[in-house]
Amino acid sequence: MQEENAIVAASKEFVGPISGQRLVRLIGGSRLLRVAAALVLPFIGVVAAFGIASHTVTEPLARTQVVQELALSALRTESGADAGYWREERVQRGDSLAALFARLGVDDPEALRALRSTRSASALYHLIPGRAVRAQTDDEGRLLELRYQAVGNVLHVQRQDAALAISQEPIELERRVLMTSGQIASSLFAATDAAGLPDAVAMQLADIFSTDIDFHRGLRRGDLFSVVYEMFHDRGEPVRAGRVLAAEFINVSRLYRAGYYQYDEKRGGYYTPDGRNIRKAFLRSPLELSRVTSGFTNSRFHPILGQWRAHRGIDYAAPHGTRVKATGDGVVEFAGRDHRGYGNLVVLRHQSRYTTWYGHLSGFTKGTRKGVRVAQSETIGYVGATGLATGPHLHYEFRINDVHQNPLRVVVPAAPPISPDQKAAFDVAAEPLVQRLKLLRGTILVRLD
Repeated sequence: MQEENAIVAASKEFVGPISGQRLVRLIGGSRLLRVAAALVLPFIGVVAAFGIASHTVTEPLARTQVVQELALSALRTESGADAGYWREERVQRGDSLAALFARLGVDDPEALRALRSTRSASALYHLIPGRAVRAQTDDEGRLLELRYQAVGNVLHVQRQDAALAISQEPIELERRVLMTSGQIASSLFAATDAAGLPDAVAMQLADIFSTDIDFHRGLRRGDLFSVVYEMFHDRGEPVRAGRVLAAEFINVSRLYRAGYYQYDEKRGGYYTPDGRNIRKAFLRSPLELSRVTSGFTNSRFHPILGQWRAHRGIDYAAPHGTRVKATGDGVVEFAGRDHRGYGNLVVLRHQSRYTTWYGHLSGFTKGTRKGVRVAQSETIGYVGATGLATGPHLHYEFRINDVHQNPLRVVVPAAPPISPDQKAAFDVAAEPLVQRLKLLRGTILVRLD
């Protein structure tokens, strides 16, 4: 209590010309006073700084009361097509129009019967899973308006008095650039599904790096990928995927990176950031995604002939009818039935030294015949089981000067790089895409950590 009284006394001694000296003596005599002074003194200066000088005369502020009536607009009661509630649902597998109406809160048997019997509403007979349907209803569940994104058009249903007006509106596509990254756990498609990539983008990703990465046998758990791609929307709803603009793949700790560059009005391709063509003269595989069932070997037991013999190609297992692609630009040298065991066979000649063979096909694409030019990745036939085959698969051979080579190991020539006159424009176009890929890679590495 003695020290507390001293504090109170000190506060009274602060007034006067010698208050500073007395304050020093008081502070020096008590530890508690020293603590209190350290806390209080800063605020004394603040109060003094904002004080009003003595004998200052302040003028009273004039106040005027103003009363003003504000005209409020009358509340507008919505009626007709403007009233009601909008709801949105996505079509589920196996949905009927009645089931979709129930989830949308539409309780309108008359409208349901009308739409079922109207030919112009035929898009509602074949609902596509995943597509969005928006419906507007009144308080009683009567259908006022409906919008469904069909193939290429938007089906628009609108109530006009007692009838339903049905029209088809063109889709107004909005281009957006999206970015996604992911990690391989089991397969490419499983990883792209987990990352939310559309199948069309996943197929492009595999195609871009198909000359460098063996997606059948070369993927490893932990491989990373990043993709920058186009997606087209209609009124905020995704309609279809566009082109992959840039992609990066880290396969067994090796980095592959490519960006799309259109060098004239009709043609373009994928190049590395320094301008090298990502494509080789030949793809590693004529199938997009499958599995190798029999490799290139000097001795294999033939399941049909029942004897050991060399297997001078690669067998890829794939479902019957899977598309078979030309692994390089070339000319069809043979397309027809072969009687040596190949069954339906296509032979392509590339330049003068190289030939590729595609056997056991179920059929050929229209126009695949001798003398026709084909481009790399162009479909030339379909997987089958013709000839000496125990099941649907593709037998693929790669020959140089008619000597068999292992397609998975042969060194193939590269395609031409960016021309010198295009290099400056290419660098300008590639820089922002490279920066996006670097950002994506940093994001996924942080996520993995």
